[in-house]
Amino acid sequence: MTKAKAKNNSVLIALGAFVFVVFIVGMIGYFAIGRDAEIIQGQIDVEEYRVSSKVPSRVLHIYVKEGDYVNVGDTLAILEAPELTAKATQAQGAIDAATALSNMANNGARKEQIQGAYELWQQAKAAKEIAEKSYNRVQRLFDEGVMTAQKRDEAFAMYKASEAQEKAAKSQYDMAVNGARAEEKAAAQGQVKAFSGQMDEVKVYEKETIQIAPIAGEVSTIYPKVGELLGSGSPIMTISIMDDLWGAFNMREDQLKGLKKGDTFTAYLPAFDKEIEMKVSSIKDQGSYATWKATKSNGQFDMKTFEVKARPTKKFDGLRPGMSVIVK
Repeated sequence: MTKAKAKNNSVLIALGAFVFVVFIVGMIGYFAIGRDAEIIQGQIDVEEYRVSSKVPSRVLHIYVKEGDYVNVGDTLAILEAPELTAKATQAQGAIDAATALSNMANNGARKEQIQGAYELWQQAKAAKEIAEKSYNRVQRLFDEGVMTAQKRDEAFAMYKASEAQEKAAKSQYDMAVNGARAEEKAAAQGQVKAFSGQMDEVKVYEKETIQIAPIAGEVSTIYPKVGELLGSGSPIMTISIMDDLWGAFNMREDQLKGLKKGDTFTAYLPAFDKEIEMKVSSIKDQGSYATWKATKSNGQFDMKTFEVKARPTKKFDGLRPGMSVIVK
């Protein structure tokens, strides 16, 4: 009996020792491993803009290379668009024709035309006077009973026809003197403005054949080669605005821990083995496609991912897009 009791005590002691060892190992693992800071890795990004062609054209010259720094107003590329020259010629011809019509409407008829209209009016006026005298003589003879009513009516008709012709000739003369109506002059001037607008549009497109840098930056990518055709809106090159760099981080919502716009934190740059201070500029929901899914059902839940953008508080020379940036 004493031996069995001693054996049970030995088993209990061994079990207690095992539990103690497991506890000690667990505590060591918790303090040594569980307390390591979670690392969030992002990368440096940059604001970019694309230089594009507004008109279909062919690349004639490219004056920059990838990696070149360009200033505002520098010539980047020259494009060739022969169709614009043809359109400019058409527009100029239309302007010249419309201008001539407008001048003709404003200047009125030529002196020779006015004189010709006047002579026709005088001729019709003389014919009316003769017809009127003839009618008066026939009317007196009719009153005396020596002329038939038929002859009197024929003379009256001739008089009225001559009178109408005289009025028509007078109208033609007045029209020649007065020139075109105000509506006709306005219509002619409107045509001049319309075709001038077409010419202005062609000139705007012609300016697009010379690509100028609107913002200073570094040429990151050049797409076409010299001699290639470009469609309307086709990109020619991408320019990075090196003065506008930021770090982009994808963080689960449990990693934010109250982070908000305007907060600052320290980040590590492996490329320089240095730390820099960064300031949060925006926090944006990545959407349902970037949701972290729980793999277990015991207390875990799905969490969304947010994109956090942060800019260095001070300019850091040598910082380039694509470099890694680490936050603990």
